[in-house]
Amino acid sequence: MSLVSMITFILAGAVTAGTPLLFATLGEIITEKVGQLNLGVEGMMLIGAVIGFGAALSTGNPVIGMIAGMIAGAGGALIFAFLTITLRANQIVSGLSLTIFGTGFSSFLGQKMIGQALSDSIRNSFKPMKIPLLGDIPVIGSAFFHQNILVYAGYVAAVLMGLYMYKTRIGLNMRTVGENPGAADTAGINVTMYKYLHILLGGALSGIAGAYMSMVTVPSWQEGVTGGRGWIAVALVIFVTWNPYKAMLGSYFFGGLSILGLYLQSHVPIPQSIFDMLPYLVTIIVLIMISIKKSKENQPPKALGEPYFREER
Repeated sequence: MSLVSMITFILAGAVTAGTPLLFATLGEIITEKVGQLNLGVEGMMLIGAVIGFGAALSTGNPVIGMIAGMIAGAGGALIFAFLTITLRANQIVSGLSLTIFGTGFSSFLGQKMIGQALSDSIRNSFKPMKIPLLGDIPVIGSAFFHQNILVYAGYVAAVLMGLYMYKTRIGLNMRTVGENPGAADTAGINVTMYKYLHILLGGALSGIAGAYMSMVTVPSWQEGVTGGRGWIAVALVIFVTWNPYKAMLGSYFFGGLSILGLYLQSHVPIPQSIFDMLPYLVTIIVLIMISIKKSKENQPPKALGEPYFREER
């Protein structure tokens, strides 16, 4: 294999592996932008993974599987939203509880599906599709524009979220809620509604990420199919400074780290376990670097993690 072919192959694998990270990261960005810190991304991904896989397995329809995973993820987010907005529970504890719940929920429902695989027709629906003209660009074309439909959906989701956040009035209102909910409330913005809607949207995106893992990455059920990627997504939000456009680059970078061992283990005498821990090691290093570098543009929403009491306005 030539050097160019190897680079193209690794890039294509990084994009494919980074797509579930992208969906989960976008979901957490939109959640944190309204001031809610949801550490339950891993749990929502697992809920979406088991429900999506089960729906696809029973119906034989990949679209139903993805929709079911999306709704399941939103359902997990609804639990978090009710606890932290309506009941004003601690956001960190609620998020961690959601992850624990999602882990147990997926293990319980997935017991009878362990080892079962999706049909060939479902697998074929996620085969790479080449985009005319763009797919003919050397290296980049094969890596980015000869992918499955969900990879393209990830591109669209990131761009649409960026336009929504930075170019629309509703997006401005959403960011105001995360920065200063009291001022937003005074301006007539329904803070509770904005928080609920964006948390549900974030959960739906995490559910898609989980369903991607169980239906595309590993098209047969196995416990813990997400492999801790929900935690990487939480760290990625900080790494990409809450920016949907940067989330694409960050997700594909970490996706590349997660598959690097598969390509290099036959050429480099390093144990596979070292490559397996590489994404998490880089995550720790990134968090340390960002914590040291106190730049204004890299700061989280000012009201992140703080409950809003209208009566105290």
